[in-house]
Amino acid sequence: MILTTVRPVARGRPIRRDDRDRDDRDRGSAVVDFVLVGAVVTLLAMSIVQLAVILHVRNTLLDAASSGARYGSLADRTAAEGRQRAHDLVASTLGEDYAGSVTAQEGRDAGRRTLRVTITAPMPVLGLVGPSGLLQVEGHAGAAP
Repeated sequence: MILTTVRPVARGRPIRRDDRDRDDRDRGSAVVDFVLVGAVVTLLAMSIVQLAVILHVRNTLLDAASSGARYGSLADRTAAEGRQRAHDLVASTLGEDYAGSVTAQEGRDAGRRTLRVTITAPMPVLGLVGPSGLLQVEGHAGAAP
């Protein structure tokens, strides 16, 4: 009877002691890589979500200001009613904190009466929380004669 010894092979060559030590040193590195890459990807995703929140707030305020200006510029409406309309729209969609500073001014543009509604609101930095007074939008409308 002939006895042979079987030696493990790695990529066509016998495994040496150094190869096993190298594998032991790399053990757990995938976990560290996952945590590091996962943190960067999560930060990037949350930044994109926050940018979407900022754009949503800005577009909502802009729409409310424009709607208030159009409403207040109707023949049987006043600038105060346009301001109130913009305030109500912002308060119902974003909350009372964002509707704190709504102004309406009548003016003249090329001899025609115009209405300008201005909304000043907080800039959402973390969710909907942020410093107040940094985001300002205006809506304009030509008033009926």
